[in-house]
Amino acid sequence: MINGKGSPPAVLIVEDDQLLRLLTVDIVEDAGFEVLQAVNADEAVAILEARSDIALLLTDIDMPGSMDGVKLAHAVRDRWPPIKIIVVSSRVTERHLPTGSRFFRKPYHVAAMISEMRSLLGRELELQP
Repeated sequence: MINGKGSPPAVLIVEDDQLLRLLTVDIVEDAGFEVLQAVNADEAVAILEARSDIALLLTDIDMPGSMDGVKLAHAVRDRWPPIKIIVVSSRVTERHLPTGSRFFRKPYHVAAMISEMRSLLGRELELQP
């Protein structure tokens, strides 16, 4: 899958649990996306400030640092509105997520997650002629 610039869309995965983060990275890379990773919101914001090509944020809610995943999602919506957002959590509730974001409860179905990512990034996935 290639965006209009000739490279796969970049996805930033924010997950403090190393095993879950590495598993998610593998899944998303296998689906054809470029993946960046962060262990908390502070690291994610630093990456977002340094990179202008991130198309989608996939973040856990519960993590250490100056903000949780919900606050990170709102910060991303405010500062980088074009970035698509998927929030995941093992909790049942979808605590006040930003408009347009998607929520998946852990453990999520991998095919459904990848399908949603592709749907959100539809234009970025179109092949160049």
